[in-house]
Amino acid sequence: MIHSESLASCRSGAGRTLARRGFAIATVFALVLVGTLAFSAAPAFADGGVVFTDIAENGGAGITFERAPSARIAVQQAVEAREQIPFSEFRDVRAYGTPMKPHGAPGVALLDFDRDGDVDIYAPNGPGAPNSLYSNQLVETGSLTFVDVAAAAGVEATAQDTSGVCYGDLDNDGDDDLYVLGTGEPNHLFENRLADTGVATFIDVTDAAGAGGGDKHPVGCSMADFNGDGLLDIAIANTYDDWTHRRPTFVNEVYPGLEHNQLFTNMGSMEFVDTAYDAGLHAVSNMPGGAYSWAISAIDYDLDGDVDIAVADTQGVAAASPAEERGYNRLYENDGTGNFTEVTYQRNLRYTGSWMGHSWGDFNCDGSLDFFSTNLGDYLSFDGAPSSLFLADGNGGFEDPSRGGVGASAFGWGTVATDYDNDGDTDIVYHGGIEIMTIGLAENPGAILQNQGCSGSFAYDLGASARDHRPRQVQGVATGDLNGDGFADLVSIADSVFDVNNPTWLPWVGVLSGPHGSALDPVAHFLGIWVGISGNITFLHPTIFNGDLSVEINSGDNGNSSVTFDTVGGVDLVNDGGVNRNGIGAVLSFTPYGGNTTMHPVVGGASYGSEDELAARFGVGTAAGGDLEVLWPGGVRNRLYDVAAGERVTVPEIPCSYDGDWGNFGLYNACVMQALTSYVAAGTIDAHELGRLRDSAERAYHEAH
Repeated sequence: MIHSESLASCRSGAGRTLARRGFAIATVFALVLVGTLAFSAAPAFADGGVVFTDIAENGGAGITFERAPSARIAVQQAVEAREQIPFSEFRDVRAYGTPMKPHGAPGVALLDFDRDGDVDIYAPNGPGAPNSLYSNQLVETGSLTFVDVAAAAGVEATAQDTSGVCYGDLDNDGDDDLYVLGTGEPNHLFENRLADTGVATFIDVTDAAGAGGGDKHPVGCSMADFNGDGLLDIAIANTYDDWTHRRPTFVNEVYPGLEHNQLFTNMGSMEFVDTAYDAGLHAVSNMPGGAYSWAISAIDYDLDGDVDIAVADTQGVAAASPAEERGYNRLYENDGTGNFTEVTYQRNLRYTGSWMGHSWGDFNCDGSLDFFSTNLGDYLSFDGAPSSLFLADGNGGFEDPSRGGVGASAFGWGTVATDYDNDGDTDIVYHGGIEIMTIGLAENPGAILQNQGCSGSFAYDLGASARDHRPRQVQGVATGDLNGDGFADLVSIADSVFDVNNPTWLPWVGVLSGPHGSALDPVAHFLGIWVGISGNITFLHPTIFNGDLSVEINSGDNGNSSVTFDTVGGVDLVNDGGVNRNGIGAVLSFTPYGGNTTMHPVVGGASYGSEDELAARFGVGTAAGGDLEVLWPGGVRNRLYDVAAGERVTVPEIPCSYDGDWGNFGLYNACVMQALTSYVAAGTIDAHELGRLRDSAERAYHEAH
């Protein structure tokens, strides 16, 4: 919630600054900025009514995370030590002399690493500072507090400048392994030993696994089984070869050091081979040298039973040549065997932007998957570069991108798709902020876009957060149910935090741009870092603190309820089981009684360098329950009927599609019973759950035949 006192303080501070320095200074700010950025009786499904409270603020709940800056901070400090830079040198200094993300590019992951039934948090840190693995103490103590066990668990990676993270059960042994990305250094693969030792500790198997990836500069990774062998593979989005400069962003040329994305195919026994070139992920239309990719997500976008890959590429300045077409949300379509064809043009995704994050869901409840992608926003870019909604067009592609009805959008990095108010439609949350030498963006309060009745049209819910995130330069965002109440909570990680008491904390509207007619207009601010005076760019010495971790707990008090599903794949558990143990790549559809059908894809890494809890949660409003359908990787479909509101249900892969050509019910039923009895023997489900799943399978078969 952005408190009125906070806004009043910002406005009065800005007023004092302008009165003291005069409007001419503000005008120079604007000129510098332009130079810098030239580029019924039915159940109720009521919106909103919940508030997020940050229990980690000021070190609460045992979370004392502080993001250490990258070693690249020294490059920026050397520029700042000059105090003044002539206008004639400014552009070159900005492009060649200032580093990309000097405070780092952290993502965040929510996972139950110790399989105790509550959701834990993995937070990457900078070099010289350990990554944090916050063990949720809800089950142990009954209290939502956290203990950092990274060192004891073996995943601190203290020497690494860690960026993004993704996780999944790479060896199908029942526990989650971590893949942790490095910036300009090898990535780390940590194998969880819980299944072998009974204790959730990790060992670094990077070298033996062949999964280091070299010295590239990734932020995003996403796990999925791309070739249908039941093993999770790892797709990685890379950027460019040297983050000590920002030449690909600010220089009007085809930069030669763009890095190709990677695809580590799981060969079994925790061994991996980079197959990106042979699989087609290496290809980038009209960009033979690679791409500048901030984010990646593995998703069955066309619902054909295999997992495709979407990549968020960024643009920077205008291309030097019409042949250079970076800056698209690129889509790579799987042929079912792990071979990909780029279909960006064919799917109507040829829209240039600085795309930085992905979240997926069926936002208009039409039975197709849509996605939201973060961008520069409308306040930073005078030409407009909005974070955008891409709705499926019903013909295999996507409609022209839109703002989703919210007017102006803010700068965004991480984003999640979740029904935060449990009203039966999928909402969007996204954060973001960045320093661009002259200014720091402070316009995104933690944007919560409330879906208006499953229409795909949204409204800002500015009152839904008790914390104002504008000063936080948030990178990664993830969602999960941390306190087990059936409502989505939010975790975000910032690389740095601005001091709002600095005299150069100023509003956008009236200083740098006119109003946009958006709910963000009154709250969009920036921090002045350099300003043009008398032919020079002068350093203003703003205070910038190290980044932090925000853990926002949903009040869950609007009267709505939800259902939650934990997917389990059948590889190594049942005959003919073909799905990885996490069920990553499955797409779940749920229909509450009297409500719309919504969709939840199980995604092994998306947002910006982050991964949500893998459980699929659906809001049901005040409905008593509803029905579930699962599309598993490989194309098998299962159903579960009459799930009651408030239930959490384990949904195993039954490798017997209810709509298949079985010839007779007996053959189908034998397949179902063989699978279910195997799951009982493995302890995945009990006898009661077997009966329920069997009855639903029978009903689904007869309805389909």
